[in-house]
Amino acid sequence: MAEYEVQQGECINSIAKEFGFIWSTIWDHPKNAALKQKRKDHNILYPGDVVFIPDIRPRVEDGATEQVHQFKLKDDRCKLRIRLLVNDKPRAGEVYRLKIDGKLFEGKTDGDGWIEQMIAPDAKEGQLILPNAHEEYPLLLGHMDPINHMSGIQKRLENLGFYIGEKADGIFGPKTASGVKAFQRKYGLTIDGIPGPKTQAKLKELYGC
Repeated sequence: MAEYEVQQGECINSIAKEFGFIWSTIWDHPKNAALKQKRKDHNILYPGDVVFIPDIRPRVEDGATEQVHQFKLKDDRCKLRIRLLVNDKPRAGEVYRLKIDGKLFEGKTDGDGWIEQMIAPDAKEGQLILPNAHEEYPLLLGHMDPINHMSGIQKRLENLGFYIGEKADGIFGPKTASGVKAFQRKYGLTIDGIPGPKTQAKLKELYGC
């Protein structure tokens, strides 16, 4: 057994694959109960979080000799979900190309503008290409910080088109306050530039996590 410190870009899924587990074995372990309560979502951890890694326990199965036995491994892939909107309306039927760690997926968004694709749990980066619209977007998988951290608020604002800072640096400054006010104005919240509980809840609702 060991304790593992989370690095940027990691989630329970990627950590579990590294140590030879399915993600729920680690996430649901009693010694990770405090972390589970704190973060709520196993896909969103913060650098410096500590995850308890249990020992691997061998599993023994009985089987007759000189016979063929089949064992089915649980699928450890993760579902990547991306929604495309323009002026708050779904971009339905949008042709896309999705490159994840060098692997190419192609298709069209559904009626609500969603892209859903199963990917490896340790995938780190990708690229979304919309050929008909001549648009390209880099993807950093596992880099979304929790909503109760300033960097997590900045990243969500940025991806929703409200934050224009150079990067999500975790520092609350004029550009962050301006982005928060624009978001609050758009969604009928108190316009004070402070990302309090109601603003965070609305951000999480719209962003999906």
